[in-house]
Amino acid sequence: MRFTAAITREGRWYVARCIEIEVASQGETFETALENLKEALDLRLEDEPDVVGQSEPPIIASVEVVPERRRTVA
Repeated sequence: MRFTAAITREGRWYVARCIEIEVASQGETFETALENLKEALDLRLEDEPDVVGQSEPPIIASVEVVPERRRTVA
């Protein structure tokens, strides 16, 4: 099975999250976080074999939000 991972840096850790299934893991390096996520996914699928990912990978996009200035009421 193929899944999509989003990996972010949080302090000294890399956090890897699976997009299709709510599974996450971490590691001190990008590679370790990804390997730990693979292991966590294996364990999840072992416990719940009926959990399956989407047939097509999700579309991942960056979204920029610029907050409006807060208005002060006099």
